[in-house]
Amino acid sequence: MASSVHAADKSFVLATTTSTENSGLLDTIIPQFTLKTGIKVKVVAIGTGQALAMGRNGDAAALLTHDRLGEDKFVAEGYGKDRRDVMYNDFIFIGPSDDPAGLKDAQTTTDAFKALAQGGSTFISRGDDSGTHRKELREWKKAGFDVANFGSWYREAGSGMGQTIITTTQINGYTLSDRATWTKFASKADHVIVFEGNPPINNPYSSIVVTSKLIPNEETHYALSWHEWLTGAEGRKAIKDFRIDGQQMFFLGTD
Repeated sequence: MASSVHAADKSFVLATTTSTENSGLLDTIIPQFTLKTGIKVKVVAIGTGQALAMGRNGDAAALLTHDRLGEDKFVAEGYGKDRRDVMYNDFIFIGPSDDPAGLKDAQTTTDAFKALAQGGSTFISRGDDSGTHRKELREWKKAGFDVANFGSWYREAGSGMGQTIITTTQINGYTLSDRATWTKFASKADHVIVFEGNPPINNPYSSIVVTSKLIPNEETHYALSWHEWLTGAEGRKAIKDFRIDGQQMFFLGTD
């Protein structure tokens, strides 16, 4: 389906992961871009897999995603160009404060996944082909597990990060979250960070310009303006200055 954005709108569609929206980052930095350029950004916040599919279908002119393997494949197949590193944060495990699975005793990320698999406590996976979900599956595999063999303790939410956190707190389970969304989230119930990797479980984000001929030239031009601003001095400063409760949430490659 071709994009419905018209040149008169001076806008483009940005497909991005839910964490950039749930954390409040986009609500902070996009107005700065619009004030500078007059270009409006129409955000579609979905899992990274869905965002890449939107790009393939010509339904988004720019992407802001966090799955390097999927992004490299997307560009290699000719659907996008000029993938650039934008920022990074990290993934954390959240769970009940009494931590029945014992993740607080884990020394490594692999230990944490093994504790979940062996403890039988409920784990809520995003299950939505998002960047977080893809990272989770790779980490299970690295720890020597196949989620297809798990029992009923392993559940898939099929939803964004915010809703997955809600489900996790409601059933007193565990989940893997990006730090920014968890920090922003108000309804934490009795849940806390039970494990944070050492070194951190890295979560890098990238900007890509979509090359589909289904996208009007004007919209591609606006998307390029965003791409340049986001990865330039002003965008980088806006990202670095973003805070939740006084804490910097996203970091630049030179930080």
